[in-house]
Amino acid sequence: MLIDCSSCVMRDIACSDCVVTALLGPMPESLADHKEILDVLATAGLVAPLRLIKGNNETANPAAIAQ
Repeated sequence: MLIDCSSCVMRDIACSDCVVTALLGPMPESLADHKEILDVLATAGLVAPLRLIKGNNETANPAAIAQ
């Protein structure tokens, strides 16, 4: 699985404490494998909750995509 931050509607709003970029970075494996563990850590207040909210491609701003 590739995590595409350009499809996240929280991009540029909450990137600084996004657990995806802080812990995983662009990993080829599935985030679903780690979701339960990350939910437990977030509930305990050890990490920020997952904030990747997939939007539709129509709202993506191509100018915001780094090349």
